[in-house]
Amino acid sequence: MRDLLLTHGYFLFEDPKERQIMKPYAPLGILYICSHLRNKGFSVDVFDTTFSGREELFSFLRAEKPSVLGIYANLMTRGNVIEILAVAREAGWKTVVGGPEPGAYTLEYLKAGADFVVSGEGELTMEELLQALRSGETDFSKIGGLAFLDQDGQMCQMLARSQIADLDQQPWPARNAIDLRRYVETWRTHHGSGSVNFITARGCPFRCNWCSHQVFGQSHRRRDPVLVVNEVEWLLGEYSPDMLWISDDVFTINHAWLRSYANEMRRRGLRIPFECISRADRLNAEMMDLLAELGCFRMWIGSESGSQRILDAMDRGVKIEQVQNAVKMSRERGIQSGMFLMWGYEGEELEDIEATVRHVSTSQPDIFFTTVSYPIKGTPYYKRISDRLVQLEPWGKTSDRELKIKGRHTKRFYAYADKLLRDEVARARILQDRRANEATHLDELEMSIQEARAGLLNTYSEVEQ
Repeated sequence: MRDLLLTHGYFLFEDPKERQIMKPYAPLGILYICSHLRNKGFSVDVFDTTFSGREELFSFLRAEKPSVLGIYANLMTRGNVIEILAVAREAGWKTVVGGPEPGAYTLEYLKAGADFVVSGEGELTMEELLQALRSGETDFSKIGGLAFLDQDGQMCQMLARSQIADLDQQPWPARNAIDLRRYVETWRTHHGSGSVNFITARGCPFRCNWCSHQVFGQSHRRRDPVLVVNEVEWLLGEYSPDMLWISDDVFTINHAWLRSYANEMRRRGLRIPFECISRADRLNAEMMDLLAELGCFRMWIGSESGSQRILDAMDRGVKIEQVQNAVKMSRERGIQSGMFLMWGYEGEELEDIEATVRHVSTSQPDIFFTTVSYPIKGTPYYKRISDRLVQLEPWGKTSDRELKIKGRHTKRFYAYADKLLRDEVARARILQDRRANEATHLDELEMSIQEARAGLLNTYSEVEQ
């Protein structure tokens, strides 16, 4: 009999934006839980919703003999998870939710139909919970990291569980529980190169005050570099990907570790293109040389803003000059640079927006993405502005991204900021390349830039009510 079915609420084909992007990756979190529990003797399966529809999952839940259903939930899948919970409960399943969001909304998920909420890492808590359920236990008060409602409907929140100290004792994620080759082929079909993901560490020790640390806290635990290379070598042999995605929060934190990893890859003659995320303050010439040697073709850098005042307010611990130098070092080594940017952080003014425009125009990253900041519950940023948050729709049908912040500039204002940024960066690229045949386009850009700045000024007084 199956002890546990794991799933998640991400349906690729139901999301128009994701259908355009078509860059799915395996859900490593539940695959790690799956492999851990299988090693402990439990019967665990995974229903991977990435390539299926919700009705396919619902039919499965109604047709199968119910046991325990574990659902990974994050900020973007809340509504889907709530719907899955309702169907599963009706079909007789015992339900558990975990992941980065339930720890901040424990009571909400319990009231929405979860029998249990797991906070933090899920392996050990799920192991103890399944043991208790298998033995018919009804007292769950000694299971760390678990929350549930008592007979009176009051929430019982157990103490947080210690994190797994030695990641090298954990098995690799159970990739054989899903059709990983379909992920590789989806990438290859739409982008010409198949990609797979893996991690070398858990957690991030930095304290950016808008970033959630619900699962791993502010820890940073690394795997043995030799054992990571074992996994990389196995992935290359098993799935023949054309590239890799290193899913660490910050790949380059530990320089000594990266040296050892590069030495082991070099010793085995392994090299494959990959992309990863870094902080600018964890990059220097030596690290960039190692990354280039290893095959890094794109480095994603959290820039967030071009205003040092805003970065300091975020507790980023990074200087604008470090970001610009990181992009420059990437370019010198033929590594593409990607930049994440955030509008609308608390206290941002027109001069900060202009500073961001200058910063990106000067840095000239190969790719940059912008978003309007949103408060994630449980973060210092959320607490700071919590008295100004407006829930526009019922909790189960929305996410923290849809929260309105009273007194902040409107979406129109930030749309003009986005337009100004993109036009100014395009203008800077033309001037840098000195393309004579772009003169007409340059005139059009100048007009568009003037319109964007006028739009910013005209909408400056518009704020959310």
